Amino acid sequence: MGQQVFEFDGASENRLSGRLEFPQTTPRGWAIFAHCFTCGKDSLAAVRVSRALALGGIGVLRFDFAGLGSGGEGTFAADVDDLVSAVRAMTEAGMPPSLLIGHSLGGAAALAAAGSLASIEAVATIGAPADLEHILGHFDPTMLARAETEGTAEVELGGRTFVIRRSFINDVREQDLLGYVRNLRRPLLILHAPGDRIVGIENASKIFQSAKHPKSFISLDDADHLLIRRGDADYAATVIAAWASRYLSPIKDDLPSVSDGEGVTALETGKGAFQLTMQAGNHRFLADEPVSVGGLGSGLSPYELVSAGLAACTVMTMRMYAQRKGLPLERAGVTVKHSKRSGETPADLFERMVTLDGPLDDEQQAKLISIADRCPVDLTLVRGSDVSTKLVA
Repeated sequence: MGQQVFEFDGASENRLSGRLEFPQTTPRGWAIFAHCFTCGKDSLAAVRVSRALALGGIGVLRFDFAGLGSGGEGTFAADVDDLVSAVRAMTEAGMPPSLLIGHSLGGAAALAAAGSLASIEAVATIGAPADLEHILGHFDPTMLARAETEGTAEVELGGRTFVIRRSFINDVREQDLLGYVRNLRRPLLILHAPGDRIVGIENASKIFQSAKHPKSFISLDDADHLLIRRGDADYAATVIAAWASRYLSPIKDDLPSVSDGEGVTALETGKGAFQLTMQAGNHRFLADEPVSVGGLGSGLSPYELVSAGLAACTVMTMRMYAQRKGLPLERAGVTVKHSKRSGETPADLFERMVTLDGPLDDEQQAKLISIADRCPVDLTLVRGSDVSTKLVA
């Protein structure tokens, strides 16, 4: 995956900054992630959900709103306008978003904005409130009264200090969020934790009841409101990616497969506990497990064979691209190492180290590395595959 800074003009002509998370293949669609009130584009939930969606082939923009989570000096309406501006800017850049994802008050902004955006095919919310006045209940009543009387006041929320203006309070009270939901006319996915202590589960019920079909509700079980635990953010992203796939274009390969092969046969040799003779066409070799786990160490282990496939495909794909573009690539090499990561999703990590020989400039090297990320075996591992099994005579 790659990452890139993306800046654009907000609704008030203020310059907004965001980050684009690129998938490893041609994106099957683009999304925008709207963060929560006390968060920002680099919050744990924003980063983890965006990157997990990128693994699923969906490119994501996450950006800092002018009002939400960056001082509270704007209005909710201004944040909705900024979201509309982000959609317009991405569309002009050739990345039209078809999916809006909002976390907490960012979810409310996504619900309010989606109805006016023709390119948006679906909306997903995480821990979103059904009534925007809900957020005012988290402020100190004394400071809230001061803001209404004097025009501005500092309040604390989630351990952070925000400047709240009278215009923000009035704007929040005037919004009819459930009215936006009733007129959404988009597929809606609602994710909410039953034990959410910041935005209660009754908010999800109200949104679900107000929405028209197609609509779906997924429980986040014991997740906290901010999705602090990596597993909760990864789970939310996996569900969103699977749900959104119905409303996104199918993934297409950038490059043709080097070879699909004619099948590989593994047959026990009877020597040692695990030794196998492997045959693919006219090619024969051994596979085995290391001595440390009871094998003879006479061949590559299963995960080493998978790593070998990724390494070989990477080199072949870079060579094919270099020949097509006339790049002065003299020799390419790839080392792949597989490991398991406890408590992370996905748990399997393939680390790929590439060497490129030849008079290549920085741009040519970067392009070859980008192509390496899109070799067919890489895409198979990233996207996942189906495996069918049957007994034969």
